[in-house]
Amino acid sequence: MKDLAQQLEHSPLRSAERRNNPYRDDKVIDACSIFGMMDQNRRLFTGNDIIEASANMNERVNGLGSGYAIYGLYPKNRKNYALHIMYDDKEALKWGSKYIGSNFEVIYDEEIPMDNLDKSKQLPIMWRYFTNIDVDHLNRMEKEDYMVKKCLEINTSGRGAYVFSSGKNMGVFKGVGWPREIAKIFRLEDYKGYLWLSHSRFPTNSPAWWGGAHPFAYLDSTVVHNGEISSYGANRRFLEMLGYRCTFQTDTEIFALALDYLLRKQHMPIEIVAKIFAPQRWNDIEKMPTNEKNLLRRLRITYGNLLMNGPFSIIFANHGLMVGLADRIKLRPLTAARKKDLFFLSSEEAAIRKICPEIDEVTHPQGGRPVVARCNEGIAS
Repeated sequence: MKDLAQQLEHSPLRSAERRNNPYRDDKVIDACSIFGMMDQNRRLFTGNDIIEASANMNERVNGLGSGYAIYGLYPKNRKNYALHIMYDDKEALKWGSKYIGSNFEVIYDEEIPMDNLDKSKQLPIMWRYFTNIDVDHLNRMEKEDYMVKKCLEINTSGRGAYVFSSGKNMGVFKGVGWPREIAKIFRLEDYKGYLWLSHSRFPTNSPAWWGGAHPFAYLDSTVVHNGEISSYGANRRFLEMLGYRCTFQTDTEIFALALDYLLRKQHMPIEIVAKIFAPQRWNDIEKMPTNEKNLLRRLRITYGNLLMNGPFSIIFANHGLMVGLADRIKLRPLTAARKKDLFFLSSEEAAIRKICPEIDEVTHPQGGRPVVARCNEGIAS
Protein backbone atom coordinates (compact mmCIF):
# COMPACT_ATOMS: atom_id res chain seq x y z
CA MET A 1 0.00 0.00 0.00
CA LYS A 2 2.60 2.49 -1.12
CA ASP A 3 0.19 5.39 -1.51
CA LEU A 4 -0.91 5.14 2.13
CA ALA A 5 2.67 4.84 3.32
CA GLN A 6 3.62 7.95 1.35
CA GLN A 7 0.70 9.88 2.81
CA LEU A 8 1.62 8.87 6.32
CA GLU A 9 5.19 9.99 5.78
CA HIS A 10 3.96 13.59 5.62
CA SER A 11 0.98 13.29 7.96
CA PRO A 12 0.55 14.84 11.43
CA LEU A 13 0.98 11.34 12.86
CA ARG A 14 4.50 11.18 11.47
CA SER A 15 5.21 14.62 12.92
CA ALA A 16 4.04 13.39 16.32
CA GLU A 17 6.46 10.48 16.00
CA ARG A 18 9.38 12.87 15.48
CA ARG A 19 8.31 15.04 18.41
CA ASN A 20 8.48 11.97 20.63
CA ASN A 21 12.11 11.46 19.64
CA PRO A 22 14.47 13.41 21.92
CA TYR A 23 17.35 12.95 19.44
CA ARG A 24 15.46 14.60 16.55
CA ASP A 25 16.52 12.01 14.02
CA ASP A 26 14.60 9.36 12.08
CA LYS A 27 14.99 6.64 14.69
CA VAL A 28 12.74 6.50 17.71
CA ILE A 29 13.73 4.38 20.71
CA ASP A 30 10.72 3.39 22.77
CA ALA A 31 8.52 0.36 23.40
CA CYS A 32 5.38 -1.15 21.95
CA SER A 33 2.76 -2.81 24.15
CA ILE A 34 1.49 -6.38 23.83
CA PHE A 35 -1.40 -8.08 25.60
CA GLY A 36 -3.12 -11.45 25.49
CA MET A 37 -6.21 -12.78 27.28
CA MET A 38 -7.62 -16.31 27.09
CA ASP A 39 -10.52 -18.12 28.75
CA GLN A 40 -9.15 -21.62 29.31
CA ASN A 41 -12.67 -23.09 29.15
CA ARG A 42 -13.25 -21.46 25.73
CA ARG A 43 -16.06 -19.25 26.97
CA LEU A 44 -16.61 -16.35 24.58
CA PHE A 45 -16.22 -12.78 25.83
CA THR A 46 -16.19 -9.31 24.30
CA GLY A 47 -13.02 -7.30 23.74
CA ASN A 48 -13.94 -4.50 26.15
CA ASP A 49 -11.39 -5.55 28.77
CA ILE A 50 -8.48 -6.11 26.41
CA ILE A 51 -9.18 -2.78 24.69
CA GLU A 52 -9.11 -1.08 28.11
CA ALA A 53 -5.89 -2.89 29.09
CA SER A 54 -4.21 -1.89 25.83
CA ALA A 55 -5.29 1.73 26.19
CA ASN A 56 -3.83 1.68 29.72
CA MET A 57 -0.39 1.33 28.11
CA ASN A 58 -0.74 4.28 25.71
CA GLU A 59 2.39 5.87 27.14
CA ARG A 60 4.39 3.09 25.44
CA VAL A 61 3.12 3.96 21.95
CA ASN A 62 2.39 6.90 19.66
CA GLY A 63 -0.80 6.06 17.79
CA LEU A 64 0.88 4.77 14.63
CA GLY A 65 -0.47 1.24 14.80
CA SER A 66 -2.74 -1.05 16.76
CA GLY A 67 -4.51 -4.34 16.18
CA TYR A 68 -6.33 -7.35 17.57
CA ALA A 69 -6.59 -11.08 16.90
CA ILE A 70 -9.72 -12.94 17.98
CA TYR A 71 -10.18 -16.72 18.28
CA GLY A 72 -13.61 -18.37 18.27
CA LEU A 73 -14.77 -15.48 16.11
CA TYR A 74 -16.71 -17.26 13.34
CA PRO A 75 -18.42 -20.35 14.86
CA LYS A 76 -20.95 -20.60 12.02
CA ASN A 77 -18.11 -20.82 9.49
CA ARG A 78 -15.54 -22.56 11.70
CA LYS A 79 -14.65 -25.07 8.96
CA ASN A 80 -13.91 -22.37 6.38
CA TYR A 81 -10.73 -20.36 5.91
CA ALA A 82 -11.57 -16.72 6.68
CA LEU A 83 -9.42 -14.46 4.51
CA HIS A 84 -9.13 -10.84 5.62
CA ILE A 85 -7.64 -8.76 2.81
CA MET A 86 -6.86 -5.04 2.64
CA TYR A 87 -6.93 -3.29 -0.72
CA ASP A 88 -5.47 -0.01 -1.91
CA ASP A 89 -8.42 0.80 -4.16
CA LYS A 90 -11.37 -0.62 -6.10
CA GLU A 91 -9.16 -1.91 -8.91
CA ALA A 92 -7.17 -3.94 -6.38
CA LEU A 93 -10.44 -5.23 -4.90
CA LYS A 94 -11.63 -6.30 -8.33
CA TRP A 95 -8.38 -8.12 -9.04
CA GLY A 96 -8.23 -9.75 -5.59
CA SER A 97 -11.82 -10.99 -5.68
CA LYS A 98 -11.22 -12.53 -9.09
CA TYR A 99 -8.02 -14.19 -7.84
CA ILE A 100 -9.77 -15.60 -4.77
CA GLY A 101 -12.65 -16.91 -6.90
CA SER A 102 -10.19 -18.60 -9.28
CA ASN A 103 -8.17 -20.34 -6.57
CA PHE A 104 -10.70 -21.11 -3.85
CA GLU A 105 -14.29 -22.15 -3.37
CA VAL A 106 -15.90 -18.99 -1.98
CA ILE A 107 -18.78 -19.66 0.42
CA TYR A 108 -19.53 -15.95 0.69
CA ASP A 109 -17.70 -12.67 0.94
CA GLU A 110 -18.43 -9.20 2.30
CA GLU A 111 -16.88 -5.88 3.16
CA ILE A 112 -15.62 -5.83 6.74
CA PRO A 113 -17.83 -3.32 8.60
CA MET A 114 -15.82 -0.19 9.43
CA ASP A 115 -16.45 3.32 10.69
CA ASN A 116 -14.20 6.08 9.40
CA LEU A 117 -13.83 8.25 12.49
CA ASP A 118 -11.85 10.91 10.66
CA LYS A 119 -13.17 11.69 7.19
CA SER A 120 -9.91 13.43 6.30
CA LYS A 121 -8.08 10.09 6.44
CA GLN A 122 -8.11 7.57 3.64
CA LEU A 123 -8.78 4.04 4.87
CA PRO A 124 -7.94 0.97 2.82
CA ILE A 125 -10.79 -1.24 1.60
CA MET A 126 -11.18 -4.22 3.95
CA TRP A 127 -12.85 -7.38 2.67
CA ARG A 128 -13.33 -10.91 4.05
CA TYR A 129 -13.91 -14.15 2.21
CA PHE A 130 -15.06 -17.45 3.72
CA THR A 131 -13.46 -20.10 1.55
CA ASN A 132 -12.66 -23.78 1.09
CA ILE A 133 -9.78 -25.36 -0.78
CA ASP A 134 -11.62 -27.46 -3.34
CA VAL A 135 -8.81 -29.84 -4.27
CA ASP A 136 -9.75 -33.40 -3.32
CA HIS A 137 -6.34 -35.03 -3.68
CA LEU A 138 -4.63 -32.71 -1.15
CA ASN A 139 -4.24 -33.78 2.47
CA ARG A 140 -4.49 -31.34 5.38
CA MET A 141 -0.82 -30.31 5.32
CA GLU A 142 -0.89 -29.82 1.56
CA LYS A 143 -4.03 -27.67 1.83
CA GLU A 144 -2.35 -25.52 4.46
CA ASP A 145 0.74 -25.19 2.25
CA TYR A 146 -1.54 -24.23 -0.62
CA MET A 147 -3.20 -21.52 1.48
CA VAL A 148 0.12 -20.00 2.63
CA LYS A 149 1.44 -20.10 -0.94
CA LYS A 150 -1.62 -18.29 -2.33
CA CYS A 151 -1.52 -15.68 0.43
CA LEU A 152 2.13 -14.95 -0.36
CA GLU A 153 1.33 -14.75 -4.07
CA ILE A 154 -1.32 -12.10 -3.37
CA ASN A 155 0.98 -10.14 -1.07
CA THR A 156 3.84 -10.11 -3.59
CA SER A 157 1.67 -9.47 -6.65
CA GLY A 158 2.18 -5.70 -6.60
CA ARG A 159 -1.56 -5.26 -7.16
CA GLY A 160 -2.24 -3.42 -3.90
CA ALA A 161 -3.78 -6.43 -2.13
CA TYR A 162 -2.54 -7.81 1.21
CA VAL A 163 -3.83 -10.85 3.08
CA PHE A 164 -3.46 -10.17 6.80
CA SER A 165 -5.52 -13.05 8.21
CA SER A 166 -6.13 -16.53 6.79
CA GLY A 167 -7.16 -18.93 9.57
CA LYS A 168 -10.30 -20.80 10.55
CA ASN A 169 -12.70 -19.44 13.19
CA MET A 170 -10.36 -16.53 13.91
CA GLY A 171 -9.50 -13.16 12.49
CA VAL A 172 -7.15 -10.17 12.68
CA PHE A 173 -8.21 -6.51 12.67
CA LYS A 174 -5.47 -3.88 12.53
CA GLY A 175 -4.48 -0.48 11.24
CA VAL A 176 -2.86 2.88 11.91
CA GLY A 177 -4.29 4.35 15.11
CA TRP A 178 -4.59 4.05 18.88
CA PRO A 179 -6.08 0.92 20.56
CA ARG A 180 -9.51 2.44 21.19
CA GLU A 181 -9.52 4.08 17.77
CA ILE A 182 -8.85 0.84 15.89
CA ALA A 183 -11.41 -0.99 18.03
CA LYS A 184 -14.03 1.63 17.09
CA ILE A 185 -13.08 1.65 13.41
CA PHE A 186 -13.60 -2.14 13.18
CA ARG A 187 -16.63 -2.15 15.52
CA LEU A 188 -14.99 -4.75 17.73
CA GLU A 189 -17.80 -4.37 20.27
CA ASP A 190 -19.81 -6.58 17.89
CA TYR A 191 -17.37 -9.52 18.17
CA LYS A 192 -16.71 -12.20 20.77
CA GLY A 193 -13.92 -14.74 21.18
CA TYR A 194 -12.33 -16.96 23.82
CA LEU A 195 -8.79 -15.70 23.10
CA TRP A 196 -7.77 -12.14 22.23
CA LEU A 197 -4.37 -10.66 21.38
CA SER A 198 -3.69 -6.96 21.10
CA HIS A 199 -0.76 -4.79 20.07
CA SER A 200 -0.04 -1.08 20.08
CA ARG A 201 2.88 0.15 18.01
CA PHE A 202 5.79 2.53 18.30
CA PRO A 203 7.48 2.09 14.90
CA THR A 204 11.25 2.49 14.85
CA ASN A 205 12.90 1.24 11.65
CA SER A 206 9.81 0.36 9.62
CA PRO A 207 6.98 2.45 8.14
CA ALA A 208 3.71 3.11 9.93
CA TRP A 209 1.15 1.71 7.49
CA TRP A 210 -1.94 -0.46 7.79
CA GLY A 211 -0.28 -3.69 6.70
CA GLY A 212 2.66 -3.14 9.05
CA ALA A 213 0.49 -3.01 12.16
CA HIS A 214 0.38 -6.10 14.38
CA PRO A 215 -0.76 -8.89 14.81
CA PHE A 216 0.84 -10.89 12.01
CA ALA A 217 -0.88 -14.11 11.07
CA TYR A 218 -0.57 -17.13 8.82
CA LEU A 219 -3.32 -19.72 8.98
CA ASP A 220 -4.42 -20.11 12.64
CA SER A 221 -1.21 -18.71 14.17
CA THR A 222 -0.76 -15.08 15.22
CA VAL A 223 2.05 -13.15 16.88
CA VAL A 224 2.49 -9.71 18.45
CA HIS A 225 5.95 -8.35 19.14
CA ASN A 226 7.68 -5.67 21.16
CA GLY A 227 11.33 -5.03 20.27
CA GLU A 228 13.74 -4.93 17.38
CA ILE A 229 15.32 -7.86 15.54
CA SER A 230 18.84 -6.99 14.39
CA SER A 231 19.23 -10.44 12.79
CA TYR A 232 16.39 -9.68 10.37
CA GLY A 233 18.58 -10.03 7.26
CA ALA A 234 19.87 -13.50 8.15
CA ASN A 235 16.42 -14.63 9.34
CA ARG A 236 14.80 -13.39 6.15
CA ARG A 237 17.32 -15.04 3.82
CA PHE A 238 16.88 -18.38 5.59
CA LEU A 239 13.09 -18.25 5.29
CA GLU A 240 13.20 -17.13 1.67
CA MET A 241 15.34 -20.15 0.84
CA LEU A 242 12.38 -22.20 2.12
CA GLY A 243 9.97 -20.43 -0.23
CA TYR A 244 8.59 -17.76 2.12
CA ARG A 245 8.45 -14.08 1.24
CA CYS A 246 8.52 -11.04 3.52
CA THR A 247 6.02 -8.46 2.32
CA PHE A 248 4.96 -6.22 5.22
CA GLN A 249 8.16 -4.17 5.72
CA THR A 250 8.69 -5.04 9.38
CA ASP A 251 10.84 -7.48 11.34
CA THR A 252 7.83 -8.95 13.20
CA GLU A 253 6.78 -10.84 10.08
CA ILE A 254 9.90 -12.98 10.59
CA PHE A 255 8.35 -14.44 13.76
CA ALA A 256 5.08 -15.28 12.01
CA LEU A 257 6.82 -17.06 9.11
CA ALA A 258 9.32 -18.85 11.37
CA LEU A 259 6.51 -20.08 13.62
CA ASP A 260 4.64 -21.41 10.58
CA TYR A 261 7.74 -23.28 9.47
CA LEU A 262 8.85 -24.67 12.84
CA LEU A 263 5.51 -25.41 14.48
CA ARG A 264 3.29 -26.40 11.58
CA LYS A 265 5.71 -27.81 9.04
CA GLN A 266 8.40 -29.23 11.34
CA HIS A 267 5.94 -30.21 14.11
CA MET A 268 8.21 -28.86 16.85
CA PRO A 269 6.87 -28.24 20.36
CA ILE A 270 6.87 -24.60 21.38
CA GLU A 271 9.50 -25.32 24.06
CA ILE A 272 11.97 -26.34 21.32
CA VAL A 273 11.05 -23.33 19.19
CA ALA A 274 11.90 -21.10 22.15
CA LYS A 275 15.38 -22.64 22.28
CA ILE A 276 15.82 -21.74 18.59
CA PHE A 277 14.58 -18.16 18.92
CA ALA A 278 16.41 -17.41 22.18
CA PRO A 279 19.19 -20.01 22.59
CA GLN A 280 21.69 -20.15 25.38
CA ARG A 281 25.27 -19.10 24.73
CA TRP A 282 27.74 -21.68 23.43
CA ASN A 283 29.76 -21.47 26.65
CA ASP A 284 26.68 -22.31 28.71
CA ILE A 285 25.65 -25.12 26.37
CA GLU A 286 29.03 -26.81 26.81
CA LYS A 287 28.47 -27.02 30.57
CA MET A 288 25.18 -28.89 30.29
CA PRO A 289 24.49 -32.64 30.65
CA THR A 290 25.34 -34.60 27.52
CA ASN A 291 21.81 -35.19 26.18
CA GLU A 292 20.74 -31.58 26.60
CA LYS A 293 24.06 -30.31 25.28
CA ASN A 294 23.77 -32.44 22.13
CA LEU A 295 20.20 -31.27 21.49
CA LEU A 296 21.07 -27.58 21.86
CA ARG A 297 24.17 -27.98 19.70
CA ARG A 298 22.08 -29.49 16.88
CA LEU A 299 19.44 -26.81 17.14
CA ARG A 300 21.98 -24.00 16.95
CA ILE A 301 23.81 -25.58 14.02
CA THR A 302 20.66 -26.47 12.04
CA TYR A 303 18.53 -23.43 12.83
CA GLY A 304 21.15 -20.85 13.71
CA ASN A 305 19.73 -18.45 11.13
CA LEU A 306 16.44 -18.36 13.04
CA LEU A 307 18.11 -17.11 16.19
CA MET A 308 16.32 -13.82 16.94
CA ASN A 309 19.12 -11.46 17.87
CA GLY A 310 18.04 -8.30 19.63
CA PRO A 311 15.61 -7.24 22.35
CA PHE A 312 12.14 -8.74 22.04
CA SER A 313 9.10 -10.08 23.79
CA ILE A 314 6.35 -11.84 21.86
CA ILE A 315 2.95 -13.37 22.45
CA PHE A 316 2.07 -16.21 20.11
CA ALA A 317 -1.38 -17.79 19.82
CA ASN A 318 -3.11 -20.64 18.07
CA HIS A 319 -6.42 -22.33 18.82
CA GLY A 320 -6.39 -23.32 22.49
CA LEU A 321 -2.83 -22.08 23.02
CA MET A 322 -1.17 -18.85 24.14
CA VAL A 323 2.59 -18.47 24.66
CA GLY A 324 4.81 -15.66 25.89
CA LEU A 325 8.56 -15.46 25.26
CA ALA A 326 11.21 -12.81 25.91
CA ASP A 327 14.78 -12.65 24.62
CA ARG A 328 17.48 -14.46 26.56
CA ILE A 329 18.44 -11.53 28.78
CA LYS A 330 14.90 -10.08 28.82
CA LEU A 331 15.50 -6.61 27.44
CA ARG A 332 11.75 -6.28 26.85
CA PRO A 333 9.18 -6.86 29.61
CA LEU A 334 6.68 -9.71 29.90
CA THR A 335 4.27 -10.62 32.70
CA ALA A 336 1.96 -13.63 33.01
CA ALA A 337 -1.04 -13.88 35.32
CA ARG A 338 -4.13 -15.97 35.99
CA LYS A 339 -7.51 -15.38 37.59
CA LYS A 340 -9.46 -18.65 37.81
CA ASP A 341 -9.94 -19.68 34.15
CA LEU A 342 -8.62 -16.43 32.67
CA PHE A 343 -4.97 -16.33 31.60
CA PHE A 344 -3.17 -13.07 30.79
CA LEU A 345 0.10 -12.04 29.16
CA SER A 346 1.15 -8.40 29.09
CA SER A 347 3.97 -5.93 28.73
CA GLU A 348 2.94 -4.52 32.11
CA GLU A 349 1.37 -6.02 35.22
CA ALA A 350 -0.50 -2.73 35.70
CA ALA A 351 -2.50 -3.34 32.51
CA ILE A 352 -3.66 -6.72 33.82
CA ARG A 353 -4.63 -5.28 37.20
CA LYS A 354 -6.51 -2.49 35.45
CA ILE A 355 -9.11 -5.01 34.26
CA CYS A 356 -8.57 -7.72 36.91
CA PRO A 357 -7.48 -6.19 40.24
CA GLU A 358 -7.58 -9.50 42.16
CA ILE A 359 -5.11 -11.87 40.48
CA ASP A 360 -4.70 -15.46 41.71
CA GLU A 361 -1.20 -15.91 40.32
CA VAL A 362 1.36 -13.64 38.66
CA THR A 363 4.80 -14.47 37.28
CA HIS A 364 7.57 -12.59 35.50
CA PRO A 365 9.11 -15.31 33.31
CA GLN A 366 12.84 -15.47 32.79
CA GLY A 367 14.29 -14.55 29.42
CA GLY A 368 14.43 -17.39 26.91
CA ARG A 369 11.92 -19.50 28.84
CA PRO A 370 8.43 -19.66 27.35
CA VAL A 371 5.34 -19.38 29.52
CA VAL A 372 2.65 -21.59 28.00
CA ALA A 373 -1.08 -21.80 28.66
CA ARG A 374 -3.52 -24.15 26.99
CA CYS A 375 -7.24 -24.43 27.27
CA ASN A 376 -8.34 -26.31 30.41
CA GLU A 377 -4.82 -26.09 31.84
CA GLY A 378 -3.03 -23.75 34.23
CA ILE A 379 0.21 -21.85 33.78
CA ALA A 380 3.15 -24.00 32.69
CA SER A 381 6.59 -22.44 32.46
